[in-house]
Amino acid sequence: MTSAGAPAHPHSDNGFASARRAFRTWRRTRPFWAGLLVLLAAAPIIYFPYFNLSLGALSVAMSTTAGAGSLIIGLTLIVLGGLLWFQPIIRFFAGCVAVFLGVLSLPISNFGGFFAGTLLAATGGLLALAWGPVDAHTPHDAVRPEGEPGNG
Repeated sequence: MTSAGAPAHPHSDNGFASARRAFRTWRRTRPFWAGLLVLLAAAPIIYFPYFNLSLGALSVAMSTTAGAGSLIIGLTLIVLGGLLWFQPIIRFFAGCVAVFLGVLSLPISNFGGFFAGTLLAATGGLLALAWGPVDAHTPHDAVRPEGEPGNG
């Protein structure tokens, strides 16, 4: 009991804690990490073909004819990452396309953003393929029967 007479709850209902719980619940119902990696893969794929480095009088330009292809691949990866978050039902399609675009960016976009974009897109796509929805009726922290394998 608190001083006001109300029972003390371990999960107080302040704004930050309830928003964090709501985000955690939302995140667990979709391939969140797959979508995040696919979104992050777009950054090096889009950035490096338009990269200009100036060191005093020396200017290094990475601009190539692959700029348009890199932009299309990067924007498609951004859309796929958003779709993985907000339409998890298409995770198989989005995962396959993300892996394909990651590999396709190797010859088109300066070795796939110097392999960073390719690795992020392939990892995110494979995570999307491996993700499966959780049964809504089974709690995550349920006690497993004896002898059944678990995560612990």
